[in-house]
Amino acid sequence: MSAAAADTPAAGATLPASQPVPAGPWDWPLTPEPGVIRPFDKPGQRWLAGHRGVDLAASAGDAVRSPAPGVVRFAGHVVDRPVLTIDHGDGTLSSFEPVAATVSVGETVTAGQTIGLLTPGGGLATADPHDRSAPERSQPHCPTTCLHWGVRLAGEYVDPLRFLLDRRPSVLLPLAVGSNRDE
Repeated sequence: MSAAAADTPAAGATLPASQPVPAGPWDWPLTPEPGVIRPFDKPGQRWLAGHRGVDLAASAGDAVRSPAPGVVRFAGHVVDRPVLTIDHGDGTLSSFEPVAATVSVGETVTAGQTIGLLTPGGGLATADPHDRSAPERSQPHCPTTCLHWGVRLAGEYVDPLRFLLDRRPSVLLPLAVGSNRDE
């Protein structure tokens, strides 16, 4: 086995968090700007039900792009779907599913770089959410194909849209005394 092959993590592997990560501005992971099918819904407690990310309108085969520079930390399957996680530095991770990675664990990515392709579906759910023994069925996570995008900051899930949109209220300020609006 070559030295380069020995240094390359296997598919589904996780890269240690000790490697330095670049930082930078954020953008949408899909182009054009997608609609939000399901917003972030933080649970009252970490163990309660909620929606720990946003679902974005997309089609199977759409290119998924890194919203900011970073390092690929995970690329593999979690339960029944392909997941990709990028470390953006300062304790910020973004995860995408269902996404078939086109990048490798340990690879540095730039903002806007294609990191994977959206796979059909959107995740599977059980037919009866109260029956924990029920096998998974073909009921999709979204009513149509979607990209689930989650962001963790220091281990806590946060609304990914806060990295993209200025959601502060607009405040109109009075004109400065002596200013001329017609200048």
